[in-house]
This record gives sequence, structure tokens and C-alpha cells, in this order.
Amino acid sequence: MTVSTPLRDVIGLDGALPALSSSTLVLIDFQNTYRTGVMALPDADRALDAAARLLDRARAAGTPVVHVVHDGGEGSPYDIRAESGRIDVRVAPRDGEPVVVKGFPDSFHETDLTDVLDGLGAGPDLILAGFMTHMCVQSTAQGAFNRGYRPTVVAEACATRPLAGPDGAPVPADALHAAALTTIGDLFGRVAARATDLPG
Repeated sequence: MTVSTPLRDVIGLDGALPALSSSTLVLIDFQNTYRTGVMALPDADRALDAAARLLDRARAAGTPVVHVVHDGGEGSPYDIRAESGRIDVRVAPRDGEPVVVKGFPDSFHETDLTDVLDGLGAGPDLILAGFMTHMCVQSTAQGAFNRGYRPTVVAEACATRPLAGPDGAPVPADALHAAALTTIGDLFGRVAARATDLPG
């Protein structure tokens, strides 16, 4: 099957993956709610393990790290005051790593993320990973692009869940994951298959 030329290529955007050492890592919604219960993702543990490897590499490279969590309010699956809303221990913040609390899929919308990035001296290159690929990761990549950043999403460190399509037929999690990454890669950002694809 013939495929279309990505918009990034049509308009001449750079496709080279950025170095970790010259980027800022933004980890999105790696909360316990995605491992158990109604929001459990089939590939959550695989993605968390990949995110932990990415985080280790970033810290070793001196890359600034920002953590983002979604707060849905008390009693919700995203209650940051409860265990379900806490960040998984594999990618938990260290002292000095800021945590941004959001209420919308786009991590920039009505948050202080831009100010936090400015305070860290962040340049245009952002490395994104998190949950869910088709929702908060895609929305944040678009939000970053719209604000002049150059986002790169690490595919193996993201995951999503199966849903019903418009016709009611099931859409497997891996298909939705791939569709979201394809959308991002068409215009909003670059996609790295693995953390090790990023230069040090």
C-alpha cells in the first residue's frame, strides 16, 4: 500500500532525533491508576520499565526531568491524594525534580509547565513519555508543538488501552498506540521507537 508523505517532510521540519543531554525529559501520568482497576493498561508494566531505563539515561546525562500528574479530584481514579494517583516507584521523582499537576490532557493547558521549563533553562527539545499514548501524550505533544517546542515521543515508554471504534468494533491497544504515534509523527513531533535510539 502506498503511504502519504508526512507533513513534517512536506514543510521541511527536522527529523533528526535530539540528544538527551540537550533536551528536557517530561514524564506524563505514570500513575498507579494505570496498573490496576478500571484504567489498567495492558502494556503498562512494559512501558514503565522502558520509562525507567529512559529516566536512568536522562539522569546520567544531566538532562532536566519534569514529572506531570493528572488530578481528577478526590475519589476519582486520578486522585493524587490516594495511592491510585501516585507516581509508580520505578519512575518516582527525586528531590529537585519538579512535579506539575494538570487537569486536562494537554500538560500545558492551565498549568505552570511552561514556567517550570523556563526555570530549568529548557531549550526547544522535549522528550515525552507516558500514559496514555492517544490521550495525554498526544495532546501534550501537540501542545508543545503549538508553543514552539520540538517534542520527541519515546514509543516504547508509552501505552494505552483498547477501546470501541465509531462502528462499535474493538480497537486493540497496540493499534490505538500506533495510530496516536503516527498522528504525532505526521506533524507535531518526532517519534523514537526506543530510548536507546536517542543520542546521549
